[in-house]
Formats: sequence, structure tokens, C-alpha cells
Amino acid sequence: MNDTVTVKPARALLSVSDKTGLVELGQALARHGVEILSTGGTYRTLEAAGVPVVEVAAHTGFPEMMDGRVKTLHPTIHGGILGRRGTDDAVMADNGIGAIDVVVVNLYPFEATVSRADCTLDEAIENIDIGGPAMLRSAAKNHADVAVVVDPADYPALVEALDADGGTSLAMRRSLAVKAYRHTARYDALVAAYLGGETLLPESLSLTFDKLMDMRYGENPHQQAAFYREVRPGPARTGTVASLTQHQGKALSFNNVADADAALECVKAFDDAPACVIVKHANPCGVASADRLADAWQQALDADPVSAFGGIVSSNVSLDADTATGIASIFTEVVIAPDASEEAKAILAAKPNLRLMLTGAMPDPQAGGLKLKSVSGGFLAQSRDNGHITEADINIVTRAKPDAGQLADMMFAWRVAKHVKSNAIVFVKDSVTAGVGAGQMSRVDSARIAAQKARDMAAHHGWDAPRTIGSVAASDAFFPFADGLEALIDAGASAVIQPGGSKADDTVIAAADAAGIVMAMTGMRHFNH
Repeated sequence: MNDTVTVKPARALLSVSDKTGLVELGQALARHGVEILSTGGTYRTLEAAGVPVVEVAAHTGFPEMMDGRVKTLHPTIHGGILGRRGTDDAVMADNGIGAIDVVVVNLYPFEATVSRADCTLDEAIENIDIGGPAMLRSAAKNHADVAVVVDPADYPALVEALDADGGTSLAMRRSLAVKAYRHTARYDALVAAYLGGETLLPESLSLTFDKLMDMRYGENPHQQAAFYREVRPGPARTGTVASLTQHQGKALSFNNVADADAALECVKAFDDAPACVIVKHANPCGVASADRLADAWQQALDADPVSAFGGIVSSNVSLDADTATGIASIFTEVVIAPDASEEAKAILAAKPNLRLMLTGAMPDPQAGGLKLKSVSGGFLAQSRDNGHITEADINIVTRAKPDAGQLADMMFAWRVAKHVKSNAIVFVKDSVTAGVGAGQMSRVDSARIAAQKARDMAAHHGWDAPRTIGSVAASDAFFPFADGLEALIDAGASAVIQPGGSKADDTVIAAADAAGIVMAMTGMRHFNH
């Protein structure tokens, strides 16, 4: 193939669901003397606009049938598209097949149809395009001779090529063919996902993602990156980072998106009072709940003001002016909230680089779905960790029993620990994190780091003692030995919540009893690697 060879079209087939730019394209093709074939609504639109057009049924001599299910599935059409110029000319002539040089097709609106809450299975089935994908694949396969266009955004480039050169180059046709194959692959994946929606982990997994934006770079400046939104059949998915509306601030970075996701996932676990989560490097460094959001913000900040610098802030209720004033007082990358008052928006607008992202409503923390993790040569897939426990689900295994305050703090700490990288240890006192230890190879080390951060904060604020004294502590997984628990006891914990399930549970419980502290077991682990 020669990239410099220009194919000057004599015949085009136009059959589109999206009529954007259709008439203008038809007029341009006609101006260049291209015969236009068309079907159904596309034919009627072109005819009404005065564009010379031939109905496909007249071209094939075969009528549309079965309510339009069969109209372009005919040798005259596919032979015209697939015929190799210079190789199949005699066969085409013998069978009365004229070459089709341009194919402009976009497909039945399957995605839009199944996104309606009232869509029935019959409607979905009838919006599965057959002839369209067949023509696109035929044209893309034969891109040496045929230009295939699936996106109205590419019409101007086609017209420009016709005006400048009288036709299309091989390089242009190959690029358009690649886009067509991606288009049909996306379409087929959505159909398969809709029809096989009950299967979470099928034998072959086809996922569809649309690019939202290119990133300046990835985690590091030498890495390329982009942000993609998962496309799924059914009503539009809300409550994800990809569905948030940005109201101000500069473009998001790769790390901003990753941290924003961590902040949103954590804050949506709190629905019983105003809560604020501050995230840094994908871990919550301060979490608090209070009667007023401004108080929750201040308490979350006080939990670790050093780490909060340049962090991500999320709240579970609408942002008010007092809270916005506090947030604006320190360097903050992103703020996420269900909504924001006009006063709050005005306050944050004084920080033009700060991104304000609004969810519209807090997403359901127990929603299902798939979570992916990239590995070399593939990825791991699992159901989302939407595990949830209530006070009624925990088992108090020690002689000491929790009072109401300890029980509330244990549930609070448990919700936070779920969103801290493993191994995770979280100290909580009065619905505020007192120390967070994340991502260590040893649970003992995570406990020691969490305790040390609490001591550092006490020194920073001039408190008499670290807030781990009299706190509760949560561990995302069981204690394989008593030393991890002992580190929590040494830090001042009065109660501990953990999954249990270790061979050493009896030893760990005995250590808790010896220290006179409360221990609760949940029976549920929350590793977050």
C-alpha cells in the first residue's frame, strides 16, 4: 500500500442514526459528483434537503423488509464495499456490482436506548444494529480503497480532503478504519454487557472506556496518562470521580484523580452526621464527624495538619461558607462535596487553582460493581468491597464491654480503616482520627506509626497527651500475634475492633483481657492493597 495514493470517490453510502452534519456532508459529496446511496431516515433527510440521493432498495433491486431489519445485507452493497480494485473488477462487473468508495455509518442508538430506566428488553433488542456494523467492518477491512466514517466530527476532514485533493489518502483511510473498528468493538461490548449483565466475572471480559481527558503526565513527569470513564449499559452512573462536575480550578492531574477517588470512597461511608475526609497520597490523613461541617473540617485538619497540606478534601454534605473559609486558608488541591452554597463557591473562587468537584448527591457506599487492578500482562478483577457491618454484627469477645462512646468510635474507626492502605491501623477518639498508620509490611509497624503521628500532633498543638490515650483502634485484618495488639495498648487504646479469624485469636483475646480493654470482632476483613 502506498500512503500517497489518493482514492477519488464515485459512490458513497450514507446511513446514520446521528444526523448531525449529514446534510452538509451530502451537499459536499454531491458537489464533487459523488453518487449517494442511502436508507430510511437518512434518505428522507437528504431528499428533503434537496441532495441528490438513491435509495438502497432501488440500487439493489431488493426491498427493505422485516421492519428494516434487512436492507443493506445484500451482495450488491457488501460486494461494492469489499471488492478489491484491480483484483475483483471482473467479478464485480459480471454480477452488476458497482464500487462503493465511501461508507458513512453510525449505529442504532443502543447505548442511549438502554440508558433509559423504562427500556424494555424488546426495545433493546431492536436497537442492536446488524447491517451497520457489517458495513463498517467491510469498509474498514477494505480501507485500501474505501473511506469509512463513523463520527460526524470527521466529516469536515473528509470534505477538506475532497476539496484539496479530490479524495482521500491511504493514511487517512487507515486512521478512519482504526476508528471504525474501535467503534464497533465498543458497540459490541455494550451489547454483550447488557445481555450478560448478571455475570460479574465472565470467561471473556470486554470493558468499554471513553477518554475524558489527557493528563499532563502520570504519577511522574516521565509517564504518559489519560483519564477514562467506564461506559456501561443502563442508566447513567453517578457518584464516581468520572461523573463529578468540576466547577472551578485548573485541570486535574493523574494524582488528583487517584486521591479524589480515595476521598470520595471514604466520605460516602458516613451518612449519620456531617463528615470531612482529608486524603493525601491515597490515604485518609484526617477524618472527623461533627454536628457542624466546619467543626468536622477543623478536627480533620487538626488530626494531621502537616499531611493535609496540598491534600484532597471531601465532605458528605453541602459545603457552607464557614467550611469553605477554613479550606481556603491552607493549600488544597481538590474539594469534593454534594453541593456548595453560593457564598462557599465565591470564597473558593478566590483560589483559582483549587478544583471544586460536586457530586450532586452522595453515592451509595454499598453499590456493586467491578474493581480492576493492573498487573504485568493483564489485570485482576474483583467485586467492589461494599461489605458493610452494623453494631448488631460485631462480636464482643472480651470480658470488658464497650460503652456507647466506645461503640460509636469503633464503628467510625472501622469505616475509616477500610479506606486506608494495608496494613492499616486507625486510632479514633470522639469521632475524629487520632493517628493513621498505612501501607506497612508489618501490622506492628503500622500501629507504631499511627501512635507516633498522634504523639507528633500532640507536640504540634501543645496538647498534654496524644489523643490515642483512651481512644479506640481499628485494624483492617486480624492480628497474627499479640504484638500488634500490644502496640495499640501501649499507645493508650481502650478498645480495639478487628476482623478476627487468626489461629492466635485466643492469645490476642487473652492479651486484651489482661490489659482490661474491649475487643470486638467483625468477621470481615478490609485489605486495601
